[in-house]
Amino acid sequence: MQPQTQLSSLTPTLYRLGAIFISILLLVLLILISGESPLSVVAALWNGAFGTFDQMGRVISTLSILLLCASGLVFTFTAGLYNLGIEGQVTVGAIVATWALRSFGAADPAPGTTQVAVIGLSILAGAIGGMLWGLMAGLLNVYGKVSEIFAGLGLNFVAQGLAIFLIFGPWKRPGVASMSGTEPFNESLWLGTFGKTEATPVGIALAIIAAILTVIIIRGTHFGLRLRAVGRNLRASYILGIPATRQLLSSFAICGLMAGIAGAIQVVGNYHRLIPTISGSLGFLSLLVVMLANFNALFVIPVAIFFSTVTVGSLQLPLVLQKVDSSLSGVIQGMLVLFALIGRGLAEVRGKK
Repeated sequence: MQPQTQLSSLTPTLYRLGAIFISILLLVLLILISGESPLSVVAALWNGAFGTFDQMGRVISTLSILLLCASGLVFTFTAGLYNLGIEGQVTVGAIVATWALRSFGAADPAPGTTQVAVIGLSILAGAIGGMLWGLMAGLLNVYGKVSEIFAGLGLNFVAQGLAIFLIFGPWKRPGVASMSGTEPFNESLWLGTFGKTEATPVGIALAIIAAILTVIIIRGTHFGLRLRAVGRNLRASYILGIPATRQLLSSFAICGLMAGIAGAIQVVGNYHRLIPTISGSLGFLSLLVVMLANFNALFVIPVAIFFSTVTVGSLQLPLVLQKVDSSLSGVIQGMLVLFALIGRGLAEVRGKK
């Protein structure tokens, strides 16, 4: 009986690995049909991501945002919630951070500690803005009985509209408004970078801290245990005395807080101004990161590294390989996630038999 028990415990993992293996085979077939070699595509992706210090900096910059958003999403997914409002939470975090920089850094700040204080305040403001926007989706879900999916998507449109209104209205550039965004901030209010790259030490440090804290909280605290209980069976957890409403709202707040920090980093570290597409769709991409990581906080970091590498590396594909477009990165990411979810579903169906 023992070998059968061990085999049955391995079955879910085998289903997931098998599904990912099939997706890789299909990707190889797709590349061959396009007339290119899979090895050439891999080499082009690698060189596009790590060929120069600038490209490596872009990978780290993208990774910072992905890690922050994905770490926050782990909390909502653990609670059984699909927080599709992550994009809006990033955008609102960026808006509030921009407001803080415009308010407290309008007069050229004195060098030294004053600059650090203004930058720190803007990141804190972004975190609070994202948290409140996340809580709004949570309140609509818990008390308004609105699906978190529809609530999140609706709030995304509101946040996007607010950003465009500010860029073309109260915060427009002198002379004429532009899709390029607001007037860039004074360079004294920019986060420092690694050399002349786009990567900011503060951004990647905050992202790594968020990922580590997520693993610790989800796997090693009573809060994480209660959150998992709520996610697996909301009714049963309520009967057992777990404050389900508090857990659900807390997951939205934590996710929004981390997304708000990501938005603030985009403003103060990457773009140095507010632009209409400040999130860069990295919020939605972080949803795929968490799904491919099987909603496991431990696997979020390696999957986020893979996604940021593919995203940045794919920009060089049309330049190096004439028959392959940069959109291949989306195909790779989407197909891996799709088959990973299929494998998860098959594993769950098999486990119920």
